[in-house]
Amino acid sequence: MSAPALIRQQPDTDLGAAAAVLSVDLAAVAANCRLLAARAAGELMAVVKADGFGHGAAAVARTALDNGATWLGVTALSEGLALREAGLPAPLLSWLNPLGADFAAAVQAGIDLAVPSIAHLDAIAGAYPDRPARVHLHLDTGLARDGAPPEEWAALCRSARLAEARGQLRVVGVMGHLARSDEPGHPANAAGRAAFDRGLRIARALGLRPVHRHLAATAATLADPLAHHTMVRVGAGLVGIDPSGSTTLHPAMTLTAPVVSVRRVAAGTGVGYGHTWVAPQPTTLALLPVGYADGLPRVASGRAEVLLAGRRCPVVGRISMDQVVVDVGPDRTVAVGETATVLGTGAGGAPTAAEWAAWSQTLEHEVVTGLGSAPARVLRRTTPPTTAPSPAASPTSPRSTR
Repeated sequence: MSAPALIRQQPDTDLGAAAAVLSVDLAAVAANCRLLAARAAGELMAVVKADGFGHGAAAVARTALDNGATWLGVTALSEGLALREAGLPAPLLSWLNPLGADFAAAVQAGIDLAVPSIAHLDAIAGAYPDRPARVHLHLDTGLARDGAPPEEWAALCRSARLAEARGQLRVVGVMGHLARSDEPGHPANAAGRAAFDRGLRIARALGLRPVHRHLAATAATLADPLAHHTMVRVGAGLVGIDPSGSTTLHPAMTLTAPVVSVRRVAAGTGVGYGHTWVAPQPTTLALLPVGYADGLPRVASGRAEVLLAGRRCPVVGRISMDQVVVDVGPDRTVAVGETATVLGTGAGGAPTAAEWAAWSQTLEHEVVTGLGSAPARVLRRTTPPTTAPSPAASPTSPRSTR
């Protein structure tokens, strides 16, 4: 069952006016989720943090749950509460919260909570007296980021067991994260898996019985079966990004913009702030109403391209806050109102998120979340993929699980 159509737009936004349009193909999300669920050794948690990687958290969540996911995951508690308000009752985990978060509201809403420290454990234990909190102890398995350091793990497990005995919480899960799963075969992954296994043995020896054990994110789900436990956590893969570069997925985001003006310019004409590009010959320029306020990385100026009138056209001059100029070429014309594909699936030559990441020396994750967080947005359910998707990652694009 596919997810329902979703249209979200800025108040007073006129779809007939000159504006960029962001389309999200939920059929692509569905296809990706089915592939990922088939690869997973256990359950699949659909991670929809950062508004579903800029694709719409509730829509991506519903689509994933209809296509093999059994859990939802977010970082901030506010994201989890928003999913509950959207009518999504599925099991849900939130794993990055300050000590002052409203843990009582989380427990009341049936949201599981990650516990990376004894201080967090104390804040969560008994936060909602009518019901014990469901927690997943979070072990740092090699990132020196979130999660309890290995030297503090045993103390955290002991404290959690005492809180269980008091009826304040239930330890239902243990989680970790791999530092280099985007590089299958790297020794750091074996070290991370070993650290997680040690953590599980310690937890069990201290009397804990976690039912849910999860270490793998998208890259490890696709390229490291040894990292699979009872569940995997997949976010980027749902929207067509494989940080490991091992699997072909369907990109789900397309950004288009209409041509709002066209002009012929003479050789020597400077374009944009600072005249960073000067026309080497007479040519035609087209203006698109989209820029860095819409999430286009400004650092891609002078390298990016768009698809216009069936051909790649370079972005010339600096990307401005709300507009870019593209060089159509000396022997071609375009009309006001024609649509340019700024970012797409690769079909027909449309530039992909992987290409934008390479042009910007960043990650596809940053590209799509940046676009998705811009203020003027339209999300549409479009048709299922009819052409072969582009590779999940360009060989020139930086890759990371963040």
